[in-house]
Amino acid sequence: MPDLTPAPAGYRWPDGARLALSIVVNVEEGSEYSVGEGDRITEPVDELGVSLKQPLRNYGNESNYRYGLREGHARVARALDEHGVAATYTAAALSLERAPDIADYIRARGHEPCCHGWRWVHQFRLDEDAERAFIERGLDSIERSTGTRPVGWLSRYLHTASTRRLLQAAGCLYHMDDYSADAPFWGEVDGSDRPMVIVPYQLDTNDMKLWLAPGYLPSQWLEYAIDTFDRLHVEGAERPVMMSLGLHLRIIGRPGRIGALERFLQHARSRPGVWFARRREIAAHFAAQVPAP
Repeated sequence: MPDLTPAPAGYRWPDGARLALSIVVNVEEGSEYSVGEGDRITEPVDELGVSLKQPLRNYGNESNYRYGLREGHARVARALDEHGVAATYTAAALSLERAPDIADYIRARGHEPCCHGWRWVHQFRLDEDAERAFIERGLDSIERSTGTRPVGWLSRYLHTASTRRLLQAAGCLYHMDDYSADAPFWGEVDGSDRPMVIVPYQLDTNDMKLWLAPGYLPSQWLEYAIDTFDRLHVEGAERPVMMSLGLHLRIIGRPGRIGALERFLQHARSRPGVWFARRREIAAHFAAQVPAP
């Protein structure tokens, strides 16, 4: 049986923690595709698996997204506050402009704002100049909304060969469009002689599964998340590892689902050697301990 990926010599989490746990709250509501925004497509009704074949404005689905802002975030915020968790908010900039109460909450509680695009749209379709403007506009907007300039970036699913180089030029510390590891690493940057810190993300523990497969119950999501946490906690005795738990206001913020998040946080809080970390902290700690190649 091959060994797991070894850690660089002397590299450990702060205070000898076994596991860095990154809670990621995605704020996409209010910046999704909509004919009402001038887009030629609209978002699918994921709870039902319905996609419109014509470019019609879907008022009902727009309200489905607004639920995350009006109701869902209050439940997510309450869970984070009750368990003393500092999270990374991967936010589409326009969403925070339209939900200043969430931006104020991020600022007041010391959560990390990370840029999830200017809007929650596909940046891979942009040419380099347009992508550069998209990145800078998103970073500038979130800095105005929260008082903190983001140093990390998450695309909507896909990015271009230029993305990391453009992020470097914009002053970003890390990129998280990667699913290849259970710990941060230095990643190559096309067109640059400097690597970039990659703080990998996870799709398998993401609550998006509850939307894409409505028959997938919160109890099943919770069981899988706890199994992931427990295995990584064991492996963390041999090497520093991290876990990402991706959340969405319109999904986990529903009354029938929020309890699963609360129970996960209770479980994680009950285990020793867990570093509840914002992603910028993970990236900065890694970069300080592991020299760039």
